[in-house]
Amino acid sequence: MRNKKPTASDKVSRPKITFERNLGASAEDVWKAWTTRKGFEAWWGPEGFTTTVRRFDLRPGGKFEYAMTASSPEAIQAMKAAGMDLTSVAGGTFIEVTPPHRLVYETVADFIPDVAPYEVMALVEIRSTAQGVRLVVTEDAMHDDLWTQRSRMGMDSTLDRLVKFLEVRGGGRRTTR
Repeated sequence: MRNKKPTASDKVSRPKITFERNLGASAEDVWKAWTTRKGFEAWWGPEGFTTTVRRFDLRPGGKFEYAMTASSPEAIQAMKAAGMDLTSVAGGTFIEVTPPHRLVYETVADFIPDVAPYEVMALVEIRSTAQGVRLVVTEDAMHDDLWTQRSRMGMDSTLDRLVKFLEVRGGGRRTTR
């Protein structure tokens, strides 16, 4: 019998955290923001950070990598206070790519001091509505409550930046949580 390569469904399931936004944009515009270098760099990361995409192979099994750098005085101070580098490099693998409605990817949490790296799955669902798009992002919780809360705060800030990016691109159409 052959050794089967592990799949996402084979992995240990962890609790999930979910983020939702109503966006005044088309599914195609939201998809492009998530799945193009230019779009992703324009909004990804918490407020006070700048992202540079290094690799972006958008296909199942394709790899991505980006560098996220603290750029505001507040973010720089917070990173230094936490004893972390100002730039962190992250990457992962696209698991499912179904334009323009579903994106599944896996990243590795390898930046946490004194914690062994582990995988984090994320599901992005883009659902068209009469008003625009309902965006639902579901991620694995982190290894403990503190880091799950930090992850939640980071993704909330990141999605707030996506909202602003899409509002500017769409002429100011209103979005909500």
